Amino acid sequence: MLETSATITSTKNPLAKQFRKLHQAKERRRQNMFLLEGTHLLQEACAIKYPLNQVVATEDWCRAHPDLLNLLQRFTTDIRLVTPEVLDSMCTTVSPDGVVAIAQRYDIPTIARTVSLGVALERLQDPGNLGTVIRTAVASGCDRIWLTADSVDVDHPKVLRATAGQWFRLPPQTVPTLEGLGELGVQLVATTPVASLDYWDLDLRQPTIFLMGNEGAGLSEQTMELATHHVKIPLAAGVESLNVAIATAVLLYEAKRQRQDC
Repeated sequence: MLETSATITSTKNPLAKQFRKLHQAKERRRQNMFLLEGTHLLQEACAIKYPLNQVVATEDWCRAHPDLLNLLQRFTTDIRLVTPEVLDSMCTTVSPDGVVAIAQRYDIPTIARTVSLGVALERLQDPGNLGTVIRTAVASGCDRIWLTADSVDVDHPKVLRATAGQWFRLPPQTVPTLEGLGELGVQLVATTPVASLDYWDLDLRQPTIFLMGNEGAGLSEQTMELATHHVKIPLAAGVESLNVAIATAVLLYEAKRQRQDC
């Protein structure tokens, strides 16, 4: 157990202010740091030995999670106690569960590696959508995700929560555009309602990257031209489109199905 005499009791404490700064995307980018809020995210971070700069927790949380507390002490020497009121001010969640940490941004190599199944996201704006895509991509066996720089912040707190901790296993690589994917020598698949080919009729057993676009505008004209194949997801009459995270899941699991059948 940590020393209660050192408990931070003021929301004006410099450490509390530092955590609040990281609520903003510009500060996360400037400091090259981000927040991990909640027990589950910290469990997942520890599972892959992700280094942590700073951890703060309430006394009640430490009593309830002695094993995780001991594990956290292996990944950071800086763990501080705070009151529930101070913790509330440090988190973006409405009802934080008692612990939050600061971690360094993930350094993803820019050199492309061999891709079997990937997802490339252009101008995605909703953090819940991005988090769901990441979670689904991990579950379906995807090995690479790209995200254009004009999309939602890759380590936005809502993105991290929506991944249910899977962000650590497949963090997206941020790129200026998706044009470089054409050099990987794999099939690039885009969806469009005017395509003549249903998505299940395309051979997805070979290396494939699905190109997914903005929630409202879809893919840009340049990215549509980049695609080597256009497919459609058939929809019932009167339905214009699927949510981008749902559409991505449909495609990824069709690829998984085909690869299991071969």
